[in-house]
Amino acid sequence: MRIGAARRSRRHQRRPAGPRLGGRRMVVLGLTGSIGMGKSTASRMMRRLHVPVHDADATVHALTGPGGAAVPAIAAAFPDAVRDGRVDRAVLARQVFGDDAALRRLEGILHPRVRTAEHAFLRRQALAGRRLVVLDVPLLFETGGERRCDAVLLVTAPAFLQAQRVLGRPGMTPERLQQVRAKQMAEPEKRRRADVVVNTGRGMAPAYRQVRALVRRLRAEGEA
Repeated sequence: MRIGAARRSRRHQRRPAGPRLGGRRMVVLGLTGSIGMGKSTASRMMRRLHVPVHDADATVHALTGPGGAAVPAIAAAFPDAVRDGRVDRAVLARQVFGDDAALRRLEGILHPRVRTAEHAFLRRQALAGRRLVVLDVPLLFETGGERRCDAVLLVTAPAFLQAQRVLGRPGMTPERLQQVRAKQMAEPEKRRRADVVVNTGRGMAPAYRQVRALVRRLRAEGEA
């Protein structure tokens, strides 16, 4: 049985099988995890294993950086957040955090552009004959992005370790962490929906072994 088949029968149907080129099917793996869970580390593991990764956060940074395609639209919607042709992310964050209407406006600007970049990535990798690619999306379940994936890998860790990691970051406070958590799907529900769960709280070496085994398994599925 292919990964996630039993769970998929109990949930909504995911994307149809990826494209076949030269007899190969490209498997699309979603990678997600809440703040401080180790998702970025898992993404680096994937790259170490030579798996192409599309990083949604990196795409947003490019879109909002100097000369970014989203800068004009953000300047029109949030004039105070754009200075000298670049987005001041700290100002923008203050304007949208806690303001659902402002956040929806920002998402309306960014999400379609991120999806366009994602589609271009998938086309390039399919044409290159890749058997496995990763979509690294922090809010994958929250935005329904799992429907674009063949399987989903969730990176998790105990709540105390998550807090320890996040509160060590500049500018983070317990109140802000609580606000971020409130915007994200509850961890038990994410674990229920995921096909594979990697617990980084057990150490990075065991996590890497689990990721490596998953990559081998999915690459083999791409050949089937």
